Amino acid sequence: MTIGAVIFDFGNVLVGWDPENLYRRLIPDAKARKAFLTEICTPAWNLEQDRGRSWADAIALLVDQHPQHEEYIRAFHEQWDEMVSGPVAEGHDILERVLEAGIPAYGLTNWSAETYETGAHHLPFTKRLKYVAVSGHLKMVKPDPEIYHHLLEKIALPPQQCVFIDDNAHNIEAADRIGIKTVHFKNDGTALAQLRKLGVGI
Repeated sequence: MTIGAVIFDFGNVLVGWDPENLYRRLIPDAKARKAFLTEICTPAWNLEQDRGRSWADAIALLVDQHPQHEEYIRAFHEQWDEMVSGPVAEGHDILERVLEAGIPAYGLTNWSAETYETGAHHLPFTKRLKYVAVSGHLKMVKPDPEIYHHLLEKIALPPQQCVFIDDNAHNIEAADRIGIKTVHFKNDGTALAQLRKLGVGI
């Protein structure tokens, strides 16, 4: 079956993002930093901002629970830009190949609506995509199936004619269950061959 669309995750596929980029400076001790990012500003807490919770509410919640860490909690939003490390070369090479081949490209990203707007300077490539499903705008997140179905409605193709590239295994598994073809992006030079194996003509 001909591939009619390629769907790109953003974080660590097209643009590098890692809280460590900021907190290595703020909390130099590796053990203390790991504890903060796994027990206080956790991935699950951050996911709720991706789902649509405001940063004001998110920060207030944690400051109330952990007042001794207020400075570091507030930094997660106030200094968010420092978590971004710039374009991912392998992902952008694939995007260029997809666009040059005339294959429509789409975005599917878990991203807070607020930081998506303030961080738009990190995402100039979005102007070249047909449509971007931003979790914070839609108030639904990967790997929940609703956001995949929303995007498939926009693409207007059967899932089998779409390929999704993401670095998160849970998001890949969710897309697989819906019938979307997938590539687990590892930033190790293997993604292009996987796409070609799936029938993407790039």
